[in-house]
Amino acid sequence: MPPSFHQLNQDWNADPNAPVPRVEVDEQDILLLFTLNSLQFKRFTSGDTGVIRFKGCSRYRLGETNDEGWYLGQCRYSHFAPAWGEFYELIGSDGVADEPNDWVNLAAKSPERHFLFYFRDDTFECFAEDWLFEHIKAGGPRSR
Repeated sequence: MPPSFHQLNQDWNADPNAPVPRVEVDEQDILLLFTLNSLQFKRFTSGDTGVIRFKGCSRYRLGETNDEGWYLGQCRYSHFAPAWGEFYELIGSDGVADEPNDWVNLAAKSPERHFLFYFRDDTFECFAEDWLFEHIKAGGPRSR
């Protein structure tokens, strides 16, 4: 039985056209930075950045599949995830988590929480203990 998908981004999301996701490593934490969707969520302005800090991350990846591949069924979760372009926690057993060969390993531990964010041209995944979301105003300072 495939894992269930719990959507975590209820009142925010990445820009659907140019999210420009990037990853920074901060010891055992991973920072996922991306442009926020200011068209759908009026509390954001053009150029605002979202940062998700994944605490105690053991491994992560930012790579294929894009939205076209997902809709064509080329993603290993295409038939199970509720929708493209959202941020999820996968809950339950997952026999295909290790299939991608582009994982970046940070620690030997294996936290049970599996996070997945579908961007327009990329998919981000990680295994971490927890996550926190931060909103950075365009041109504003970013705390670390």
